[in-house]
Amino acid sequence: MNPLYADMPTSIFEEMSLLARRHDAINLGQGFPDDSGPTDVRQAAADAVLHGSNQYPPMMGLDVLRHAAAEHYRRFQGLDIGAPNILVTSGATEALAAALIALITPGDQVIVIQPAYDAYVPLILRAGGVPRFVSVAPPDWRLPIADIAAAIGPDTRLIMFNDPMNPVARVFDAGEVDALADLCVRHDLIAICDEVWEHVLFDGRTHQPLIARPGMAARAVKIGSAGKIFSLTGWKVGLVVADSALLGPIARAHQFLTFATPPNLQVAVAYGLGKDDAYFRQMRAGYQRGRDRLAALLTDAGYAVLPSEGTYFLCVDLAASGIAQDDRSVCRDLVAAAGVAAIPLSAFHVTPPDDHVIRLCFAKQDAVIDAAGARLAAYRRTLAD
Repeated sequence: MNPLYADMPTSIFEEMSLLARRHDAINLGQGFPDDSGPTDVRQAAADAVLHGSNQYPPMMGLDVLRHAAAEHYRRFQGLDIGAPNILVTSGATEALAAALIALITPGDQVIVIQPAYDAYVPLILRAGGVPRFVSVAPPDWRLPIADIAAAIGPDTRLIMFNDPMNPVARVFDAGEVDALADLCVRHDLIAICDEVWEHVLFDGRTHQPLIARPGMAARAVKIGSAGKIFSLTGWKVGLVVADSALLGPIARAHQFLTFATPPNLQVAVAYGLGKDDAYFRQMRAGYQRGRDRLAALLTDAGYAVLPSEGTYFLCVDLAASGIAQDDRSVCRDLVAAAGVAAIPLSAFHVTPPDDHVIRLCFAKQDAVIDAAGARLAAYRRTLAD
């Protein structure tokens, strides 16, 4: 039995979702929308099941999706890429696994920026890599370029870069992305770019793909998620964009992980990627309204809400809110006493963090947000009594 996994704790998402079910709580912990996603995209998937092939698709993905993804990224991000530079995977997490298995030689050091998606470290360790940690810090969560530079050593091979960044809801600006690109080029690093939230940005922000920076086309692996683009998180359709020298090994790892992704979902995603700009504007506007609604309720209740620039999430600074308990204690108390599930940010750290921030998901209907806001306000009042 492999001790790496045998001794690994249950995911914080599963832990809090289980508590939410046990206490009949509103689940603002796990990040998924509570609507059904765009009808026309789902109809395209249904039509493809009934009228298209349901046998193994090509290992690299259907040509229709690879061409659609190339055109989509050209249209929205100005990337000059072709279908041969795109791989379809069974979700972005599988893409991450294939990239890390393919590109890490045992002993390679991998820089991880904390707080980080909880799959990164187990996958790095499984591939034989050695994680080195740097951290962003509230309230502004700026990219710690000096700390990243100090962490780079002779064995450093890769860096994990999540932008927009879950769980802190930060969208890195052009200057930060330029500075990271300069470090990667100077030190010959490969960047694994987890960009699944690339379309979920607020207040007029635009995504800054690291792969587009000078010198990065041959050293960046861009990973996207149709599940996040179309609010269909259960579909698990990932997209990998990379130079052929990087994509080849990643594809060979992918063939022994899942080999292929359901063809009907690929056809539907290809259709969706061609939707007009209005769909993407409206999708962002809807989530921004949810963000603003929840932020206003929390602020009125006395919580210190941190900026949310993208993703489905916003964070609350407990210490700045006058709450002395650590984030895990508050989250366990919230679900039991207030009937709202949240996620402690300390769960996204390996090295000891400041444990005073919690994360809430606002990708919910207005009535759900309002009910959760009322419960959180009542909980806050109990702390003041």
